[in-house]
Amino acid sequence: MNLQTQRRALLGALVAAAGAPAATALAATGPASRAGAPGSRGETPSESYAWGEPGSPKAVTRTIEIAMSDTMRFTPDSLAFTRGETVRLRVRNRGKVMHELVLGTQAELDAHAALMRKFPGMKHHESYMVHVAPGRSGEIVWTFSRAGRFRFACLIAGHYSAGMVGDIEVSERR
Repeated sequence: MNLQTQRRALLGALVAAAGAPAATALAATGPASRAGAPGSRGETPSESYAWGEPGSPKAVTRTIEIAMSDTMRFTPDSLAFTRGETVRLRVRNRGKVMHELVLGTQAELDAHAALMRKFPGMKHHESYMVHVAPGRSGEIVWTFSRAGRFRFACLIAGHYSAGMVGDIEVSERR
């Protein structure tokens, strides 16, 4: 069983335990096919979410530097983009413990955080997240293909509840 299949099975178990409202929220934010849009193998992304989709490094229009610290904060903690913009989020861990940056909707981050509390040693990787060891950097290349308000967070046990979150505003094209 691959990691994505394991994650879906665990999310399914969480949804079953949480009931219909969580199932509805997770269904609305899960991956869906998006043929024809740039971003992955053969210029057809394998996944799309309410907050966007993996971007092509060739399409990046700007790079945003984000610092993570052991005070459980991101700097900056608020980001603004235009719908359709592809960006590189370069994340640096300035702390002494592991941190991560996960993109999502509030509902998706809440569900994922609950899953991480239940299975704190769970290892996983998705295109909308990056795990960064102390003193190291990582990045996400992302296309914000939908307008709206989204979030980013560190979902490592205790970090999310300590307030390690940020806001993303994606506006319509001008």
